[in-house]
Amino acid sequence: MSSSTGTNGTTTVITNIATLVTNDPSLGDSPLGLVRDAAVVIEGERVVWTGESSKAPATDNRVDAGGRAVLPGFVDSHSHLVFAGDRTEEFNARMSGRGYTAGGIRTTVAATRAATDAELEANLTRFLSEALRQGTTTFETKSGYGLTVADEARALRLAAAHTDEVTYLGAHIVSPDYADDPAGYVALVTGEMLDACAPHARWIDVFCEKGAFDGDQARAILTAGKAKGLHPRIHANQLSYGPGVQLAVELDAASADHCTHLTDADVDALASGDTVATLLPGAEFSTRAEWPDARRLLDAGVTVALSTDCNPGSSFTSSVPFCIALAVRDMRMTPDEAVWSATAGGAAALRRTDVGRVAPGAYADLTLLDAPSHVHLAYRPGVPLVSGVWRRGVRVV
Repeated sequence: MSSSTGTNGTTTVITNIATLVTNDPSLGDSPLGLVRDAAVVIEGERVVWTGESSKAPATDNRVDAGGRAVLPGFVDSHSHLVFAGDRTEEFNARMSGRGYTAGGIRTTVAATRAATDAELEANLTRFLSEALRQGTTTFETKSGYGLTVADEARALRLAAAHTDEVTYLGAHIVSPDYADDPAGYVALVTGEMLDACAPHARWIDVFCEKGAFDGDQARAILTAGKAKGLHPRIHANQLSYGPGVQLAVELDAASADHCTHLTDADVDALASGDTVATLLPGAEFSTRAEWPDARRLLDAGVTVALSTDCNPGSSFTSSVPFCIALAVRDMRMTPDEAVWSATAGGAAALRRTDVGRVAPGAYADLTLLDAPSHVHLAYRPGVPLVSGVWRRGVRVV
């Protein structure tokens, strides 16, 4: 068996898999491409074979899955992990029905600016290891808590040491330093700050919402990013109806994220374009907001991703399994749809085909559940079912 993708030519078979989620629809009658009593062969960093255990080729090493389920590592395509401090008091007040006016995102901006590089990186790696233990093998993360040229650039530089999926979100909110000059801040975000940040990022994002950036400002920011070689993503239609989703499709954004308040025209635009609708149920859970209607999007033929939105203000969870359970219980997704959206859907939101599936040529990013089926992720909410994780062919959990 040959492979030119890994420096290590050793082959390993994981066998005795009760249910294998491949996300290869050619293998079955569902998008999950389920294989029963399955095996996966890894060579170097890649998957080189999948199929029934009885047909697995000879390999150098053998791992017995013990009748458990294996699925692709989760692809968390939306997170905000470069920050300092937390907002416990704000959350406690919100959940206790008390008013709280201590600054929201601005609180995190102040703490992040005051933190050292070492403190920010320690925080980042802590959340990444937390996510990895829960099966996340690919993640996107954003800047957005610095809001100065130097602080945004260092956030991206720190993030880029840990993932290729780095997003410049200088346009998270108008910087407190520019409270009386939003146009000046847009000029900074599209000028000097963009120049400093573009070398460290793959994506550009903007929070298009009342109280943040309107449609014209968002278009200017994303267009400037495209001119610098960054591809758009957008925080769209989270708190209210607005132009974000339509703008995302118009600019061929990889994803429109949140998508809580959608008109029929918004749904039609998503269904007709290549922009993925990324749903973030941790945010609704943590703010007691209205749930996005995943069923409406799926029935219209929209590609849906599911992600954590891990951030200190509105969704402080790194657990994709928790988000899968929420999506099934409260967003009317089937267990199959939720698992697909958290793996292949997340990959689509990052325009990746080498992750989010278990198929020859894809990275060997695998999650082993202490359960016979992927359905248990929603069926047994809150239970730590992830018992093994492989990332690029190496068992890391």
